[in-house]
Amino acid sequence: MSKRYHESDIPEAAAALKRGELVAFPTETVYGLGADATNVNAVGKVYAAKGRPSDNPLIVTVADAAMVGQYATITPTAAKLMAAFWPGPLTLILNILPRHLSMKVTGGLQTAAFRNPDNALTRKLIATAGVPIVGPSANTSGKPSPTTADHVLHDLSGKIAGVLDDGQTRVGVESTIVDLTVTPPAILRPGAIGPNELEPILGPVDSAVRHVGKNEAPKAPGMKYKHYAPSAQVVVVDDPSEFAAAVEWAKTTGQTYGILATDEILAKFSDVPGYSLGRDIESATHALFAGLRWFDLHPDVTLVLAQAFSDSELSMAYMNRLLKSAGNMHFQPNMPTDSF
Repeated sequence: MSKRYHESDIPEAAAALKRGELVAFPTETVYGLGADATNVNAVGKVYAAKGRPSDNPLIVTVADAAMVGQYATITPTAAKLMAAFWPGPLTLILNILPRHLSMKVTGGLQTAAFRNPDNALTRKLIATAGVPIVGPSANTSGKPSPTTADHVLHDLSGKIAGVLDDGQTRVGVESTIVDLTVTPPAILRPGAIGPNELEPILGPVDSAVRHVGKNEAPKAPGMKYKHYAPSAQVVVVDDPSEFAAAVEWAKTTGQTYGILATDEILAKFSDVPGYSLGRDIESATHALFAGLRWFDLHPDVTLVLAQAFSDSELSMAYMNRLLKSAGNMHFQPNMPTDSF
């Protein structure tokens, strides 16, 4: 059985990490799956527990910026970003020092992603263990990321030593990932910190949306095209005014369908299984992964109509995750019923 750790159990959880066991941990974004980043065997257990492809690199989660310097080159620009945004939802890709991290951590690359989360319990856990920990999301690979300890245990109970429970996460989607090994710096995964906050320090930032093909090696987590997906097929409804047409189309598919949308839209379809995204893009970003997971608890629902939000920096992280969960499938008038 996997244990639910609390603050008083941090020494026990840290000892489990030092023994090469897996411990899930909270951050301000989502829960991560921790293993000693310096222990190759422990890192291998992370891939096995998640069912994660070995070419998908792992984020190295640290207690403070000083810990990064033991494993990677901290450039002056990286130091400025750390001072401005750490601890916080920003992950930095840096060039690693030769032979200081296993290729199992880096996905075979000479770069690695580093993160200092804004969660005091997790920073205390890492400091107590005395080693950085790898920190991919604590879920089955490809599924929605966990935002509560219960989500972690739903996917990984019996596969890990335990989870450090700090309640529901605040942000709800993973950290922004910035690649500092290229010019200009590139946002590989959007998150709570956007270009407008980064550019005063970095100058121009490449923020073009990216994904990698099935046989390509990603440079950062979450770049695979189909990701964050529940068992049901997600279909993105780009305009709220299209929901009535989308519901009529869903009826013709013969599938049991549900709706992931704001309260305003759900109120119009009260007879349809639905999960509320709240009232706006901020609440929707916080609720997205929990909503996708809710439909996995209702296996009779095989089709989910999910609300899009207009393209803006505020919606960038939400739309990045939603489109990956849907495999980029959008509702279109007169689309065939065998589209999925």
